[in-house]
Amino acid sequence: MDLKGLTIQKAHDAMKAGEYSSVDLVNEYKKVYEEKNGELNAYLEWFDDAEEQAKEADKKFADGTAELMTGIPVAIKDNILFKGHKASAASKILENYTATYNSNVVKKLKEAGAVILGRTNMDEFAMGSSTENSAYGVTKNPHDLERVPGGSSGGSAAAVAADMALVTLGSDTGGSVRQPSAFCGVVGLKPTYGSVSRSGLIAMGSSLDIVGPIGKSVSDVEVVFDLVKGQDKMDSTSLPNAANEANEANEAKSVIGVPRHFLETDGIGEDVLSNLDDVVSKLESLGYKIEDIELPSAKYSIPSYYVVMPAEASANLARFDGVKYGLHKDGENLIDDYFKTRGKGFGTEVKRRILLGTYVLSAGYYDAYYNKAIAVRDLIREDYRKAFEDVDVILTPTTAGPAFKIGEKVNDPVAMYLEDVFTGPANMTGLPAISVPSGVVSVDGKDLPLGIQLIAPHQREDLLFKVGKEFLGEE
Repeated sequence: MDLKGLTIQKAHDAMKAGEYSSVDLVNEYKKVYEEKNGELNAYLEWFDDAEEQAKEADKKFADGTAELMTGIPVAIKDNILFKGHKASAASKILENYTATYNSNVVKKLKEAGAVILGRTNMDEFAMGSSTENSAYGVTKNPHDLERVPGGSSGGSAAAVAADMALVTLGSDTGGSVRQPSAFCGVVGLKPTYGSVSRSGLIAMGSSLDIVGPIGKSVSDVEVVFDLVKGQDKMDSTSLPNAANEANEANEAKSVIGVPRHFLETDGIGEDVLSNLDDVVSKLESLGYKIEDIELPSAKYSIPSYYVVMPAEASANLARFDGVKYGLHKDGENLIDDYFKTRGKGFGTEVKRRILLGTYVLSAGYYDAYYNKAIAVRDLIREDYRKAFEDVDVILTPTTAGPAFKIGEKVNDPVAMYLEDVFTGPANMTGLPAISVPSGVVSVDGKDLPLGIQLIAPHQREDLLFKVGKEFLGEE
């Protein structure tokens, strides 16, 4: 079975034609998992009932009720709830926590007959850009085992790149789907904020979080997005599906804006800028018009993001106190219980962000930090709104360089936070963005992937899919 060249459509056609069953396909992925996961650590757990799920999918093929996603093997990030299965958010504080209900995205996958293979490794509570912050060990990049896969959805990206799942789900708060997708040479979508329900996603930053698919092709990512999107009464921020997806304007070539001034940020590799020039040339050869644009406030995305996100995270993580679920440590009294449980249960990065967030929300600092960051966020949104009056899609690199070595940045929080320099603005504005592979750069004798990021107006994922498919030469 050629897992490398497999797509959702090809797998569906093969299962429909009886060339192989969903059980066969799942077992093929399980073989790769057993062979590779020991060194990659992309999965935290392969679910015992994966084969049972596949048998149920095969029944749908037998009785003619199979859909496009029926029998398709999917892995989910460890912060997405699947009833009866563990979900720890890669934290000791939620070790052995078993989900009591299905997240909205899992509910939709199950209704379509998809097979959920297991849960993938991540930075603890999705806080990080390297998957080094997991309480259960580092995930390694399939292209070079000495390098990180990116984060926080590093396990999900590595699982796709290493043929351990056909597609996966991650979550994106500041780049956590797109950055690891770029580092691992796969496609990752951060949808419009609210287009996919957050019900059953363990929260980090509630105004920033969104579940997004990762796959080997734009087409596969589009199929998964089309399945999981839509309004949900359990998430008051969720949006109805946009009516403009089959817009006639899509037939015309899009105008693509490049914010060249934004590329003068410190720390961007020459190979990344050279790769972007190659991408621009290719898009021009495909008939796209490229225009320089200005996003004057975009450079403030990371400083404002690292006020808003820790503030929301500190509020969201207050619930993990060892009283109702997860880790519990006995102290001398209730307050001491809290201190011991949270002190033992949370890792260093999570503690850092809880402290930062509590500080910026505290009396005397709320206006100076949090309110100012919200005001800056409005300026950033306005920049993008103006830019989209003249262009259809905005193009940047996904990351400032290829995957870095394990341990290289883990003790330098500021260097790690700058990993989000190109991806953060889409979360601050709620805009949809996709990372697609754009080439490789040779470092220390290894070919490391690079990615480019396309950003579109709200609920215009259709533009991202159109440009992404043409760029990658997908049919």
